[in-house]
Amino acid sequence: MSELHHECGVAAIYHLSGRGRSPLCTSDGPRHISRLLPRMLLDIQNRGQLAAGMTTFDPARPSILRTRKDVGTVTEVFRLNHRAKSESLMKHLAGRAAIGHVRYATCGQDDRSYAQPFERKHIHKRKWFSFCFNGQLANYGLLKERLLADGDHHLSLDTDTEIILHEFGRLLSQSTDRMDWIDVLREATAGFDGAYSLALLTAEGEMIVARDPLGVKPMCYANEGPLFAAASESVALLNLGFSDDQIKSLAPGHAIIVHPETGFRIERFAEEKSPAHCFFEWIYFANVASTLDDRSVYLSRTHLGEELARAERALGRVPLDCENTIIVPVPDTSKAAADAMAFELSIPCREGLIRNRYAGRTFIEGGGARKAKAAAKYTPLREVLEGKTVILVEDSIVRSTTMNVLLDRIREVGGAKEIHVRVACPPIVAPCFYGIDMSTIDQLIAPKYFGINGELTDESQQRLADDLGADSLRYLPVDAIARAIGLPEDKLCRACVTGNYPTDCGQHLYQIALDNRGSNIDSKRTYEQLAAALQQS
Repeated sequence: MSELHHECGVAAIYHLSGRGRSPLCTSDGPRHISRLLPRMLLDIQNRGQLAAGMTTFDPARPSILRTRKDVGTVTEVFRLNHRAKSESLMKHLAGRAAIGHVRYATCGQDDRSYAQPFERKHIHKRKWFSFCFNGQLANYGLLKERLLADGDHHLSLDTDTEIILHEFGRLLSQSTDRMDWIDVLREATAGFDGAYSLALLTAEGEMIVARDPLGVKPMCYANEGPLFAAASESVALLNLGFSDDQIKSLAPGHAIIVHPETGFRIERFAEEKSPAHCFFEWIYFANVASTLDDRSVYLSRTHLGEELARAERALGRVPLDCENTIIVPVPDTSKAAADAMAFELSIPCREGLIRNRYAGRTFIEGGGARKAKAAAKYTPLREVLEGKTVILVEDSIVRSTTMNVLLDRIREVGGAKEIHVRVACPPIVAPCFYGIDMSTIDQLIAPKYFGINGELTDESQQRLADDLGADSLRYLPVDAIARAIGLPEDKLCRACVTGNYPTDCGQHLYQIALDNRGSNIDSKRTYEQLAAALQQS
């Protein structure tokens, strides 16, 4: 599923003064706790490799908040492979609090101005803040039109992050009294429809970490003595030195407020709703070492492999007692499912595809660009694949571009006799409007074969297998997802495999996307159509 991208991850850390020194501090002490932030971002780099950034707080310097952000990986932006330059940056950014971000774009362009955090400077420290955001607002177009309607506001970027920035700023500017930040958050997000988790840092030293009322996007936190930390995934906190029992998932609709004088508190800012956690976090996006909402990512993926094994036995398509039958994962996120499937079937699981982890973001041009990109990313091992019947385990097939080329290379370079694709996910038949870069139905391969309802038949799955160049292909059914994760179906967002969205605007956007099928209207236009439709209704 290398053709599918999340858009970002968020991290935050704060060492309160006057409360002793945390043992997790570096040798530089609490005033340099910001040095730990790039390490946290590296642990969630899987969530975005396009850009990275951080903002730090130090009341003793003229620039109380200081931000560095740029296009590139965490290592590139913070020069982590150059000791002297990295040390200079860390001294420049030193602070007792910091927020950070890694980004892959679902809206906006590939340039530095879209990198986060976004900082809003102001002469009043109360109104000077920086924040970063993971998610997407389904009603972005409507919020944009409302903000611009009075003619007093201007947007320089095409991103919902700027909308949130201005909503916060507008509330602070219009208030005649000093607003508590939990009230700013409550009023600003009351009109949001979509998914988000965010971290905010003010020039007065307040930090706010919040999670949307549906809990679509994950947010984990830990607090021990004077040290507080939060991140999109638990692995970033575990690797800082917090223990498993100290790491918790922030409840949907709640915010954590860290104040330099009053300390740490959690407060609800949005009305209670039934959770709709994005199931893709467990299947693909999250680091396999993470635990989200008390559900292990690794165990969820092994359960998917067990589901695949049961389905394979029932299918009887591939000889399971033949020494030439092997299971091969598409690296890296399919490995846990493939291992579990192989264990259940007593079949060898082999690394027949080697991923080049140093290829990074490639910009290969020319007529053979697709094949060249696949060749740069995956190398089939002929020593493993030649003459074998291969059960190829993949997370999902979204647009089919990578899978098509990969199957050709497994046959041509690897010399496989047969390839049977097993997908540890149902067909993706509907767009995501909550932060995954698939916003039109025409981008997706599955609706062309299984319709918008994702109806799986032997004939339709074989037709897709034939077109991709596989000997056979099978998906998991929708109900396997909840079983594997261990959460009830009504606690998961499964909109992309069912067409049933957890928010009103998401459902409206889906209807517009259905109406736009075959019209070559891009996703940006879809959001603009939503604003027009809602204003007329």
